[in-house]
Amino acid sequence: MSAKAEALGAREAPDVARALAASRRRSLAAFGGGAVALVALAVVALAAGRYPLAIADVAAVLLAHVTGAAAPSTADAIVWQVRLPRVVVAALVGAALAAAGSAYQHLFRNPLVAPDTLGVSSGAALGAVAGIFVGAGYFVIQAAAFGGGLAAVLVVMLIAARLRAHDPLVTLILTGVVVASLLGAATSLFKYLADPYNQLPAITFWLMGSFAAAAFSEVANLLPAAVIALAVLGALAWRINLLALPEDEARALGVNTRALRAVVVAAATLATSAAVAVSGIVGWVGLVVPHMARLVVGPEFTRLLPVAAIFGAAFMLAIDTLARTLATIEIPPGILTAVVGTPVFIALLARAGRAI
Repeated sequence: MSAKAEALGAREAPDVARALAASRRRSLAAFGGGAVALVALAVVALAAGRYPLAIADVAAVLLAHVTGAAAPSTADAIVWQVRLPRVVVAALVGAALAAAGSAYQHLFRNPLVAPDTLGVSSGAALGAVAGIFVGAGYFVIQAAAFGGGLAAVLVVMLIAARLRAHDPLVTLILTGVVVASLLGAATSLFKYLADPYNQLPAITFWLMGSFAAAAFSEVANLLPAAVIALAVLGALAWRINLLALPEDEARALGVNTRALRAVVVAAATLATSAAVAVSGIVGWVGLVVPHMARLVVGPEFTRLLPVAAIFGAAFMLAIDTLARTLATIEIPPGILTAVVGTPVFIALLARAGRAI
């Protein structure tokens, strides 16, 4: 190396270090801001509703359950039994969908990819609709939705693995689109055959998504899946960064891209299936929130994942609070996420078109 090159490298090293430090500070600030927003939204969600409560009453109920003291019975029933499980479930669903969306977008190197690209939502919908059609109980319907989402992605991956193509990622996406279309047709068949007075309304409401039936039992069902998925994605975050490189370059760096891709898909699918099984179909979260986080902290996955998760939790909690307070009847959260997501998606398409 020449003296000139060494001098140039020495001058650039401090600049790189400062840029990395600034990026870390920005990531910490974004995560901290998201956490503060999440706590503030949780307090608002616990206090707002058909029966509004003062912040002091909410604090008294929470403190009573922590210390074992007595709390006002009405406020306790509203906060602890109705609103708190809903707040926790909404936050977990938002974090799971946003983290899964970030993983899928990084995996496919495309910011327009969503968690249901591989048919997760379609499989979960078919499982839940089949459970409602046969008159199964609530927990059986949840289990059927969870299993349907996992099974759909397994089928997609098996079919894609059998197909020989130059670009395996494109093959996986196209296979997911085809399988999702078939599963959507099966769901439509169940809706056509369903009892229009009992089964069809239940199917329709589930497909629109809702947190109205949230309870601590759902928290217990969702929390392990969300924690496992986020832990796996977080542990592999620095390797997942390499999936953004071309296939040959990632393999040259010693990464088993096929195995890593399978693990990422499995973790993201686990998070998505668990979320959909609890809340129904709530679209756009996994598309919009990762893009918002990427605009703040950049595409580096070790920084993107935690920020996207905390943003997703806050976003979903805000949407759910609006859904149950904007009107006299509760608005399905999927409608509000679509109202926000549609213009964002159009903006993404416009940016992609200018980049071509």
